[in-house]
Amino acid sequence: MTDPFQTAIPVIKKLEDAGYEAYFVGGSVRDFLLKRMINDVDIATSATPDEVKKIFPKTVDIGIEHGTVLVLVNNGAYEITTFRTESEYEDYRRPKEVTFIRNLKDDLQRRDFTMNAIAMDKNRKLIDPFNGFLAIQNKIIQTVGSPSDRFQEDALRMMRAVRFVSQLSFQIEAGTVTALASLVHLLDKIAVERKRTEFEKLLIGKNKPTALNILLDTNIYLYLPGLKGKRQSLEKMISFENNTLNINEMWSLLIFCLQLKEKEIEVFLKDWRLAIKEIREIGRTVHFLYKRLEQEWSIYDLYSAGRDTIFSTERLYLVINRIKDFRSIEHWVNLYDSLPIKERSEINVSGNDLMDWYNKRGGPWLKETLLDIENNILSCQLENNKEKIKEWLMKCNQK
Repeated sequence: MTDPFQTAIPVIKKLEDAGYEAYFVGGSVRDFLLKRMINDVDIATSATPDEVKKIFPKTVDIGIEHGTVLVLVNNGAYEITTFRTESEYEDYRRPKEVTFIRNLKDDLQRRDFTMNAIAMDKNRKLIDPFNGFLAIQNKIIQTVGSPSDRFQEDALRMMRAVRFVSQLSFQIEAGTVTALASLVHLLDKIAVERKRTEFEKLLIGKNKPTALNILLDTNIYLYLPGLKGKRQSLEKMISFENNTLNINEMWSLLIFCLQLKEKEIEVFLKDWRLAIKEIREIGRTVHFLYKRLEQEWSIYDLYSAGRDTIFSTERLYLVINRIKDFRSIEHWVNLYDSLPIKERSEINVSGNDLMDWYNKRGGPWLKETLLDIENNILSCQLENNKEKIKEWLMKCNQK
């Protein structure tokens, strides 16, 4: 496996050779210390954005007002951010202004939690002025400095703390929890899109039951779309063993626990700012889940649902019924795979064929006839062959 730090060392060295400091920072350092998978690395430097751009020929200004430049090199792309301090925050979301500095410690001091305020040089030596490594060893989530100050700077940090409980199975330090509970109302100031990102990460974390209980105990849930007054529904969701579910399946489980129907589902997910494609996929899964909870799959339902929806629906069915034998998933997916057709476009006749054969114009009869053909092909009563279908229709006409 490629070591992302090793690959990025030439970038660090190039900054150092130009006379600047440069370090790996943030989540990648934390995850390295936790022996978790690292997807990409972030680099902090004493060089200003303009100085970074002079050193590297290919750059993209992705957040230059906050000191971040994307550097493009042969082996990839790296976000390089200038050491900075932040002034008073506006609307509990963003600083009024950012000041570029040359001091690493002051840059680390502005970060949210001690475990995220660790820097690492190219030789993997840690710079850890706020004892973040000790917090990682003790599995503690603690703010850098006063939790009240950190949460009033950016209220989303409260949800980030709970998300880390779910992802890392850490505990939130007592004083941090107290500040969180007293300032939770500030989440009203945070954009839904930002809250959704943290909530989705929470929903697929291994320790989500503990994290969801914290959402309830601190009243965070009251400031999330569609969840105010839904404590019992969330408690119901917590009661299910659902670590095997993906994010869309978790949304589907939440909707089931909220007992939402049809249009209510769409409104709920739109309030969370989900994309139309995701809303349709989740709505489709919930539709078939409700049917599945009432009866076994019919051939036509398997055909209508499709492989992915069958898989998700059946996983949810097993979770809700607390069944740990997963063989039924294989059974229903195999039955779907054996169907003679998987979608209507695969039927070897068209509406034009039927109008020619019957010498009739289109109308309700056309849809009914195509549906009849489709059902008979699916039940293996009719071969999906144009001549066989015509012959079958002519015989039916004679009866």
